[in-house]
Amino acid sequence: MDLTQGTEQEKLRRAKKMMLWFGIVSLIMGFAGWTSAYIVSSKRDDWISDLQLPDAFFVSTAIIVLSSITYVIAKRAVSKGNQRLGTLFLGLTLVLGISFIVLQFVGFSQMLANGYYFTGPTSNIKMSYVFLIAAVHIAHVVAGLISLLVVMVQQFRGKYTPENMLGMELGATFWHFLDFLWVYLILFMYFVK
Repeated sequence: MDLTQGTEQEKLRRAKKMMLWFGIVSLIMGFAGWTSAYIVSSKRDDWISDLQLPDAFFVSTAIIVLSSITYVIAKRAVSKGNQRLGTLFLGLTLVLGISFIVLQFVGFSQMLANGYYFTGPTSNIKMSYVFLIAAVHIAHVVAGLISLLVVMVQQFRGKYTPENMLGMELGATFWHFLDFLWVYLILFMYFVK
């Protein structure tokens, strides 16, 4: 397929999707670097191999997976012309996304209560990686929430129709990526001792 062919609107659509995928690939590369460093560092003598991840991280995993499902329902509703249901499920996705972040901070509190710190004399390299990886993911979820708010504003304005859903599609793709990324990260941190 020749990417230079088509109407201006089709070309703009392809360009926006391509830019999103470039961003996603760069995020994958960043997290691949951190998880690779985590693996290399696991050979250190001071590595904690019996660390238990906080329960809040597992609850937040269920929440973010559920938020992807609500985003899918919202998108399907709008694609079928049910704007009200779409708006409702976008709002639910927002609440779940915020809940995910709150639970991540609860997880940080649980780690601190167990004596695990990001830096300082009582810190450990493994805990520093866990804090770093989770915090950087939270920063990207905040970006996802901002994207979701933009989608919600456009939804309230009636921009999305079954024929025009590009912004919602882009937002959903980024949100699902963040979901899959966290599932990968929690499984990685759980199984790579």
